[in-house]
Amino acid sequence: MNGAAEVETHTLVLAMDYRVPDPSRVWPVLRRSRSALADLGAHYVLVYTSTREHGRVMVTISLRSKEPILEVLRSRVFLNWFDAVGLDDIPAIFAGETVDKVTLVEPSEETPPGVIVGAIAAVDDVSAMIGRVHQGLPRFEAAGVRAVRIFRAFDDDHEVMILQELDDEADASDWVNHPDVAAEWMGHTGVGAYPPVFVGRLQHIMRLDENG
Repeated sequence: MNGAAEVETHTLVLAMDYRVPDPSRVWPVLRRSRSALADLGAHYVLVYTSTREHGRVMVTISLRSKEPILEVLRSRVFLNWFDAVGLDDIPAIFAGETVDKVTLVEPSEETPPGVIVGAIAAVDDVSAMIGRVHQGLPRFEAAGVRAVRIFRAFDDDHEVMILQELDDEADASDWVNHPDVAAEWMGHTGVGAYPPVFVGRLQHIMRLDENG
């Protein structure tokens, strides 16, 4: 998924959606934490910044295995990182694995990164939701959706994170304001502990198996 989610095939992910006074501080802190993140089993780190809300950032971290999840969440690396970027409270962290992914438009080298629409929500039946998404894929593609990736939380079978990549800001805005009936989760965001829909662009990517 070019610019919309993890760009590798591993299926385990941690995602954090939060607001900071200065988003430009996030990437340098992550860069300084590179060795510690690698030690925790991180494989890729992606940073997205909101195009709608100043200071809102989403970071996704893919992991090589499920075993170190609790260790990662308890790690001082994250607490130090949150302090360094100016967070007063620890943000909610989504931890889960891919249960479905669909690429509607195969990206080429000339294809510019799209706009990501990310949502974390509770749904009644994840399998049924995936079925409705597949039935609605022609409409998704017509609306400018390039790719969809669905994750289910490790600790709650009803909690999902859906990352969608759309062609541009206009398509993303239309999709958020008037989602397809198959995108039922869009109406469940911003409720309780779940943040509102995230709309933004990929700003940075770190591959932990590469130098630099």
